[in-house]
Amino acid sequence: MLADGGKQPQRAILQLAAVNSRPSVSYILDSPGRSVYQDSMAAGTRRAGRRATATVMFSLLSAWSILVAAELPVTKNSSISDFQNRSEDVTPYNFDAPPQGLFRTITMAEGFDEELGFQRTHQIVPVKPTDRFRPDTPAVFIVFQLHQHYQGFQVFGRCYPEAVAGLDPAAIVGQDAMLIALEDDSGYLTLSPPQNVWKPGRYKVEIHVGEQVNEMTMMGTMRFTIAEPGT
Repeated sequence: MLADGGKQPQRAILQLAAVNSRPSVSYILDSPGRSVYQDSMAAGTRRAGRRATATVMFSLLSAWSILVAAELPVTKNSSISDFQNRSEDVTPYNFDAPPQGLFRTITMAEGFDEELGFQRTHQIVPVKPTDRFRPDTPAVFIVFQLHQHYQGFQVFGRCYPEAVAGLDPAAIVGQDAMLIALEDDSGYLTLSPPQNVWKPGRYKVEIHVGEQVNEMTMMGTMRFTIAEPGT
């Protein structure tokens, strides 16, 4: 016989019935937490996809770079002479020809004239340009025009009988000089015959520029011919 007069089994039955009668709790996936969970999963998927795409692209670029590098030609080691001016590409300056560089024009003539230039400057121009003269020519003129310059200097002319019968080719038979000021852009030299008359033959005139005549001041060479009498 139970101490509670047989009521204990009934209480247990009632408690079990109460438990069974409680409303069941179900976890519905359509709850507010589902959106956060799905967004997190989607973001993770996207990140993984981007990483995979980047890995594939990097692999492709690496393979392409290796392929291109393998196809590039190997550059040979160049010597210093390859970067210097080659002698065959450089035209040597000819000191045995009419001077260039500073001189725009230079010619031999029977005379000269002075004109007013377009810049209101006095310009020396040749009269009857030629390189062939008669023996009775009173003077041979060398007329020149210059490029712009930034200081004064002198132009020298030394005349030698290059191929004249009875004269030493190394002997100076005539010379002249002209001082060129900063504003001058033209000038002339006058060569007179050594003995009041020119001997027939070929003469050369060395043109020098500077303060004095030496090997470093030579700019070029002019030539003229004295014809035989009656020709």
